[in-house]
Amino acid sequence: MKKKFNANTRALAHVQELHAYVPGEQPQGEGWVKLNTNENPYPPSPRVAEAASAEVAQLRRYPEPVSRQLRSVIGERFGLTAQNVIIGNGSDNILDLITRCYVTAKGAGHTVPSYSLYPVVAGMSGKGMIDVPFTQSMELDVDAIAAANAPVFFLTSPNAPTGVAFPLTAIEAVLQRIDGILVVDEAYVDFGGESAVALLQDYENLVVVRTFSKSYALAGMRVGFGLASAGIIGMLDRVRDAYNVDRVAQAAAQAAFEDIEYFESQKQKVIASRASTLAQLDALGWFTYPSAANFLFTKPQNGAGESGAAVAASLFEHLKKAQVLVRYFPAHPLTCSFIRVSIGTDTEMEAFLTAVTSWLNHA
Repeated sequence: MKKKFNANTRALAHVQELHAYVPGEQPQGEGWVKLNTNENPYPPSPRVAEAASAEVAQLRRYPEPVSRQLRSVIGERFGLTAQNVIIGNGSDNILDLITRCYVTAKGAGHTVPSYSLYPVVAGMSGKGMIDVPFTQSMELDVDAIAAANAPVFFLTSPNAPTGVAFPLTAIEAVLQRIDGILVVDEAYVDFGGESAVALLQDYENLVVVRTFSKSYALAGMRVGFGLASAGIIGMLDRVRDAYNVDRVAQAAAQAAFEDIEYFESQKQKVIASRASTLAQLDALGWFTYPSAANFLFTKPQNGAGESGAAVAASLFEHLKKAQVLVRYFPAHPLTCSFIRVSIGTDTEMEAFLTAVTSWLNHA
């Protein structure tokens, strides 16, 4: 007789209530133009393949436990020491470590809308979220963030999904007003944002989180890093999984990080494509937030000049039928009238704009 076990009711109560993170669609088959997950349209540095291949013969051995060499080269680049750097299995791993170390029963704070993983990470630890809503202007509300009095506050800059970057003066104003930790999530900062790294020397309650997934084109390797005081990094290391980043990923990330010339050239290609695409959206009369990221958040108008949730949903579905994937966020009043378009190659952006023209002619 088969033994029954109710996995749902036996799970911890906060896990039963948890809603898992929903990533962008990963299409199967050929012919798709994938502009929905903010991946880099260009391959990583040619040095990556060589560095990764050199590790294959050593896969029978464990990786360096704390990614020591990668910490050192990153720290040196930013004028810090290895003791100010932690490496994660993607930056999401580091967000989880911060939550486990520092988020109390009060919950973590975040701006809304922003990266939808923050509530999931807090929920995994049985903690809630304190929302600080944006208005359409997307200006940072320093007073509201301070009033939240959160033990940890997550701030994505440039913001996702809008791409708006917050000035360093506003970020410093937050640091001056709060007692908890401010986590500045800089996943997209290489594409034009102003980094908060310069503030680390004056604010020990600041953590800057970066990823190799976007500007370094290593989304498939899952490597991120955090920069903070040695005290905070030491605490995060206490809850970090042993061998949390494999040896191939460590080598690949270091190779990409050290190939500065390639990094700069590929980054400029994305920035140029973003500018040319924005110009064409502006020509259509669509409102698009100023982006310092590798995507554009734009408010479509149909042929009759109408905009709104129904219009955005219509374009999203039309693009999908044309095998062009973008993101649509219908659940929030500030996002439901927009679509988010990752910046691809010029050919991919032309396919997107051709599909938009088709929609305008039939909407």
